[in-house]
Amino acid sequence: MSINAIPRRYARALVGLAEEQNKVEEFAAELEKVQEAFAANKELKTVLINPTYSAGKKTALLNDVTEYLGLSEDIRKFLGLLLEKDRLKYYLQILESYRQLADESSGIERAQLTSAKRLTKEQKEQIKAELEKQTGKKVDLEVKVDSSLLGGIKTEIGGRVVDGSLETQLKRMGDTLTKG
Repeated sequence: MSINAIPRRYARALVGLAEEQNKVEEFAAELEKVQEAFAANKELKTVLINPTYSAGKKTALLNDVTEYLGLSEDIRKFLGLLLEKDRLKYYLQILESYRQLADESSGIERAQLTSAKRLTKEQKEQIKAELEKQTGKKVDLEVKVDSSLLGGIKTEIGGRVVDGSLETQLKRMGDTLTKG
């Protein structure tokens, strides 16, 4: 089985459970909490995936962490299964797959928009509405400001990048003039 298939299989199972219980967003929030804990304390994940520590110690540590984070019983069991099957090393990929599968089932498309300057709320809503019209899906728009752009915006959605930055437009004009 390919390495990419493992995280997707676990994520698919968890999305299925979440859909049955109508808790897709709740599970996503809990999984994010765990990722934040791993990111804040690198040693935590290292200990949990290290084969030199006993299964009992790792289980006790995981139980303490899940209790501290206030996770649901379903997510606790899921993390316990990942620990038991030595799959916690794939946690980030499982989380990414979960997000992707959950978005697909909910009809949500995530988009990243990078702008040279801060956009107004109206501009963001207008861009979001246009993206929703183009995709036929609800769009979750993440907006970032990158002052290195001379002007314009770049949008990434569904694996496609639409680069409407001034820098790119000037480059295209230069290429056109060079080619004649």
